[in-house]
Amino acid sequence: MVQRVTVPSLFTPPVYAHASVVEAGTKLAFLAGSVPLDADGKLVGPGDHVRQAEQVLANLEEQLRAVGSDMAHVVSTDVYVVSGQTAVLSAVWNVVEASGLSIGPHSSTLLGVVCLGYTGQLVEITATAVVPDADPSAASGPEHA
Repeated sequence: MVQRVTVPSLFTPPVYAHASVVEAGTKLAFLAGSVPLDADGKLVGPGDHVRQAEQVLANLEEQLRAVGSDMAHVVSTDVYVVSGQTAVLSAVWNVVEASGLSIGPHSSTLLGVVCLGYTGQLVEITATAVVPDADPSAASGPEHA
C-alpha cells in the first residue's frame, strides 16, 4: 500500500524516507496541524518543547484514530518548532522518532519557525496518512436470527 523510498545517490536520512509512494485508489487523510492543547483547550507544557511535542503526538494519534488510521500509516509530516536552535529541533525530533512515526519511516520536514497560532505554542505537526481498508473479517461476525 505504501512504498517508502530512500534514494541511494542521496545522503541517507536518519529515520525518515526521502519519499513515500501511495498507490492510486488508496484512501488518504490530510490532517490539520496537531497542537499542544488538551481536550479543554488548555496549553500543555508551557515553555517546554519536549512536553508540547508529546502532547501534539498524542493529539495526532487521536486524529488518526478518528479517521480509521494510525501512526504506522502516516506517510508524511511537517514538524514546526518555535526555535532557531538545532538542539531544540533535535529534542523535538527525538520525541517524534520515539512516537512510532518513524517505523515506516515516513517522509518528514522539520522546521524552525518564529511563531505558531496559539499563545505559548512551541510545536505543531501536520500529517498525511493512508486510511487502510477495514478488515472484512472483522466486520463479519456470527449471524443473528
